[in-house]
Amino acid sequence: MTEKIHTTPCGKIHYWTNISKNNNGYTLIFLPGLTADHRLFDRQVAHFSDRYAVLVWDAPGHAASWPFELSFSLMDKTKWLGEILEKEGADKPVVIGQSMGGYVGQAFAQQFPGRLRGFISIDSAPLQRRYVTGLEICLLKHMEPVYRHYPWNLLLKSGPSGCAVSEYGRQLMRDMMSIYDGDKARYAALSGHGFRMLAEAMEADLPYALDCPALLLCGKCDRAGSTKRYNRAWHRVSGIPIEWIEGAGHNSNTDQPEQVNTAIERFIKALPRTEE
Repeated sequence: MTEKIHTTPCGKIHYWTNISKNNNGYTLIFLPGLTADHRLFDRQVAHFSDRYAVLVWDAPGHAASWPFELSFSLMDKTKWLGEILEKEGADKPVVIGQSMGGYVGQAFAQQFPGRLRGFISIDSAPLQRRYVTGLEICLLKHMEPVYRHYPWNLLLKSGPSGCAVSEYGRQLMRDMMSIYDGDKARYAALSGHGFRMLAEAMEADLPYALDCPALLLCGKCDRAGSTKRYNRAWHRVSGIPIEWIEGAGHNSNTDQPEQVNTAIERFIKALPRTEE
């Protein structure tokens, strides 16, 4: 995997890829959730990178992709992702997004219809307005003060335990959060901006239709907000297949990487064969 940089008007995005210009197969695009970074998918990159083209990023404002002006929208974020994929020649992308990364994938499908070849949501939720209440949107818009007033030592404890059930998953989340140790204001601003950006995308009330094969993965022990409720409704309304990951929390790909990798592998192999 080679680290690369994409420059935007708001800052520089760091990403890692093994894509070669003559690669004609599917490219697996791993998109981490809010406040996590590319390390969230270490177990997936290790599993898939020897057989597939792979790309993973530190999302704008996160980890190495800092400093970054937090004035962008979800559609700005997907536009930059599209620029990166075009630059890398990834014309058969399969987005695999965890939590916020799943929302980015849905916005990408809205902004670039027909471009996605597959979509996998990992502990994410639907972006359509119909699934959320006005109160939930209001709360999303006012999360930054909550994080600003929450003691950092308690955040370091509640964040990992709320995201993962395995020791590996919790330690990884602690490691990723430690980037913001000593700068809680940055962590609060990043989190608050992410939730506001999400609320605004929901309020836009766009179709966010997935015009490609899709799969929902959700940890059976996911306690993050209403993720499980959203996934049940998403599956029921859309008909998108869902797989419940045993012994996994919100970061199910770190709690149960073998289960998640097997589900991803099965999904990729069922996609239409690409030209050699």
